Amino acid sequence: MEKGSSLPVIVPTRSHSLVEMPASVSRYVEAGLRGAANTKRGYAADLRSFEDYCQHHQLGYLPAEVTTVAGYVSQLAARGLKYATIRRHVAAIAKLHQLAGQPSPTSHEALGIVLDGVARVHGKRQRQAPAFSVAELKQAIRALDLSTPTGLRDRALLLLGFAGAFRRSELVALNVEDIELTRLALVIHLRRSKTNQYGEEEEKAVFYAPSADYCPVRAIQDWLTLLDRSTGPLFTRMSRGTSRRAAQPGIARLSDQSVNDLVQRHLGAAYTAHSLRASFVTVAVEEGQSNKAIKNQTKQKTDAMIERYARLDDVKRFNAAQYLGL
Repeated sequence: MEKGSSLPVIVPTRSHSLVEMPASVSRYVEAGLRGAANTKRGYAADLRSFEDYCQHHQLGYLPAEVTTVAGYVSQLAARGLKYATIRRHVAAIAKLHQLAGQPSPTSHEALGIVLDGVARVHGKRQRQAPAFSVAELKQAIRALDLSTPTGLRDRALLLLGFAGAFRRSELVALNVEDIELTRLALVIHLRRSKTNQYGEEEEKAVFYAPSADYCPVRAIQDWLTLLDRSTGPLFTRMSRGTSRRAAQPGIARLSDQSVNDLVQRHLGAAYTAHSLRASFVTVAVEEGQSNKAIKNQTKQKTDAMIERYARLDDVKRFNAAQYLGL
């Protein structure tokens, strides 16, 4: 919508109708749809796959019939895709129809039965990022070359990511001005996160560690000293140099994938960027921390999410059977 335009605004609704709004509310309509637009971009590959399927079988794409989506789901299952991936494809189709103001076939009871069948036949357990131990993290930190800018950046990111229970998207979105050093802790001001889409004030506190070698606060301070600026991305890519030692902090923000690569490079291929957050929850639960204290850092809304994140399913390590007194 161009500034000053007097054209009406068309809003797609979840009830599959198109509502015409006055031009005066255009800025709010655009803000309200921004999340939906981002979701649509994220689903782009899934939608291309669905469109290819429809074209190959000469079926309608938008709006799509329930039988079309059911056939597509069956094909995805036959290809061995995980249940969670299939559900994401279905969600992409639903979002496509909602944004177009078309009735979505994904809400039909018959499709729900097909999805239940896929779950029963192929299983629906989703592979979760494993949690590393504090000892493994310390070993990774010890292996870093802290005489290089890359080593200082990676130490700061790993320690902050773990101690702050950060998602990778939150880490790469951090700016230098989001960091506040207080006498008791390093306070990180989050502008937005996965569970905070409306810009409400959120804070995380990261505390000094007894050992300077593994202290997230001191690691961030060392990295900020090297950056030598008061604004801009906190974690950046390194400029290309003739060697890792010669590389210097650039101005481009790290990507989500870069964080994942960084974690796997230092902690092992079994782990992912999500392991930073899962490991925080697991260690905190093991140490007897309350759900409230854990949620203050993770910003999760329910106790059920803590149960989901805690990697306590090792039957040899976490089992009441060893305390029966036999």
